[in-house]
Amino acid sequence: MGAGEPPILSVISLLIIYTKRSEGERTAVCAASMDLSPFLALLPIALLSLVFFFSTGRRATLSHGDGRRSLPPSPPGFPLVGHLPLLGSLPHRTLRAMAGTHGPVMLLRLGRVPIVVASSAAAAQEAMKARDVAFSGRYRGPMVERLFYGCDMAFAPYGEHWRQARRVCVLHLLSQRCVLSFRRVRQQETAALLDRVRGAAGLGDAVNLSHLLVVYSSVVLLRAAFGFGNDDSSSGFDGEGKILRKLLVEAEELLGLGTLGEVVPWLAWVDSVRGVDAKATRTFDALDGFLERGIADHRTRRRGGRREGDGGDDDDSRRSFVSVLLDVEEEEEAGGVRFDTVAVKAIILDMFLAGSSTTASIVEWAMAELINHPDEMRKLQEEIRTTIHDGSDNQITEDHLGNLCRLKPVLKETLRLHMPSPLVMRETVEDTELLGYHVPACTRVIIDVGAIARDPATWERAEEFLPERWFGDNGGGPLVAAAGPEFTFLPFGGGRRGCPGAGFGMASVDLVLTSLLYHFDWELPAGGASMVDMEEVGGLAVRLKKPLCLVAKPWSP
Repeated sequence: MGAGEPPILSVISLLIIYTKRSEGERTAVCAASMDLSPFLALLPIALLSLVFFFSTGRRATLSHGDGRRSLPPSPPGFPLVGHLPLLGSLPHRTLRAMAGTHGPVMLLRLGRVPIVVASSAAAAQEAMKARDVAFSGRYRGPMVERLFYGCDMAFAPYGEHWRQARRVCVLHLLSQRCVLSFRRVRQQETAALLDRVRGAAGLGDAVNLSHLLVVYSSVVLLRAAFGFGNDDSSSGFDGEGKILRKLLVEAEELLGLGTLGEVVPWLAWVDSVRGVDAKATRTFDALDGFLERGIADHRTRRRGGRREGDGGDDDDSRRSFVSVLLDVEEEEEAGGVRFDTVAVKAIILDMFLAGSSTTASIVEWAMAELINHPDEMRKLQEEIRTTIHDGSDNQITEDHLGNLCRLKPVLKETLRLHMPSPLVMRETVEDTELLGYHVPACTRVIIDVGAIARDPATWERAEEFLPERWFGDNGGGPLVAAAGPEFTFLPFGGGRRGCPGAGFGMASVDLVLTSLLYHFDWELPAGGASMVDMEEVGGLAVRLKKPLCLVAKPWSP
């Protein structure tokens, strides 16, 4: 089964193949799988009993309290599996199309699981602002429990543990001061990326920019998390970076697949047959060992000398995520929540999975759009080169970035069209409403921020790449804030469960994109396609389906 194929479709295919076998083959299969006989006997009854339940497309109602309260409209589905087969390999695209037919709030059923989908700015504002507390939960599936120790921050249920974990992340790990303290790490890894590009360009080869960006983002996170020396080279950590990238890819695949048994319980055995359970165990053990080694090494270094950040300038006072969390573990027990080694590992894993593929994806999409819109690339490059060049060594620093007027509009337009996470997941913690529809407690909710950002009712020429839309009449600031009052642009979610790491991630994006455009002219390989294929592939971060391979020509003033 391909990584992007919905698991339920594979199961349905297997059942169809089974029905097409000869009588002798079916007998042999049944003899080898006697434990399935109860399921086969009850299947016709189950199908008949659920046909009516799943096939109706009319608005459902639910008896509640003193009256009948209206649930959102639900498109026609399938018996047993509900709407799961309709989602395909790119659910965000399917949901956007369905919203155009069935309205901004829909009720879907994935097997036995009801899910409410919100696809308008008004619905997002109500869920993330007016009723933010009611929609502040997160569902923790079996795969999340297995990989994240049951005590991380990103997937934690709304409650005291989540509040304290988020407080620690916001104040101690991801504040503006902390982001600035890692500027040398970003600078060094950007220089290493540029050297890799020059090496490929010197050989006359096309540069696999997708791969190099993943290397860049993963090593930045690795150094920020575990803390390395203040030298100017990270080459000694390339091996650890490769191990981390491999483990993160496996974890992302598992989170994308999930477990079939949680939505279709009678198919739980398929998870074992297709090796999901065994892969989850292997991946968790490997990730846990990786994190244990890093934390143990950190403890050893702390015992052997002074702690990170004991005085010095901004660079010398840089402290790794692990060092900060170990201090929290030793010094406080916030609200009765103890940040032990398990909690430290869970939060570090959050940082790895949330940051590595997201940073690479944003830069990859920005470069792809600029290649397909050469006039926009030329304008941005001219501004960068005019602003940066000052007769010195032409080394770009983060101090230069504030003087660039076109950089933020290009990145905002990239995020509008290509959000790394176009579907924001929530769960209701109490009975509530959404645009007049009743939403029961413990209902999973998807806020389709990708569809909201492409809504033609809000955005003129919504499907086009137009960075100019982010300038005011005088060419000044943006027209719409990152999470403005109209809730039309939410690349990092919103409300109390919005992404706290947006500042850390975008600092890496800004520097590396500016550096790539300053030092190189870019074009597609000769003899190939005239434009970048913008086909997507899903995952924790939506990215280009095909690697972005470009020809880099070094530029100098």
